[in-house]
Amino acid sequence: MISVVALLATFYQLYLQRTHNEKSLKPLGQIDLPDFNKQLAVHVRNNGLGPLIIDRLTFVKDGQSYTNIDDCLDLHPRSYMRMAINDAVKRVVLPHAHLVVFETQFGEHEGESEINHARRQLASITLKVEGRDIYDNKITLQRNFNWFARYMGAC
Repeated sequence: MISVVALLATFYQLYLQRTHNEKSLKPLGQIDLPDFNKQLAVHVRNNGLGPLIIDRLTFVKDGQSYTNIDDCLDLHPRSYMRMAINDAVKRVVLPHAHLVVFETQFGEHEGESEINHARRQLASITLKVEGRDIYDNKITLQRNFNWFARYMGAC
């Protein structure tokens, strides 16, 4: 009888340990929108302790869904850096790191009108990030880019 109780206690302890491990290695994702020093960017940041595996990025503009931010922007493709993620290409964001989804740096010769044009383009987009942790628990993040329109009134 004592051995059965000890065996059950051992299994329960294993269950508690696994639950603890899952919680302690959980990624904590957020979508950041840096806009300063003539730089505009969209980052997916992992503030958790475990890796964030990103399976899909979906950009929504005017009710239409796109898998590539290029399809949402009327900017010269060489003027910005972007990251594509699809079924063939997945990305892992390590703890306390970020993935650059979009980023552009304006030069000294470019004025506020060029920056505001890019802000207007970005402000009408919503990003949905679908991912998972190492235990295959689904993680979904979503954020609209209205932040870029904060200085411009209505978009």
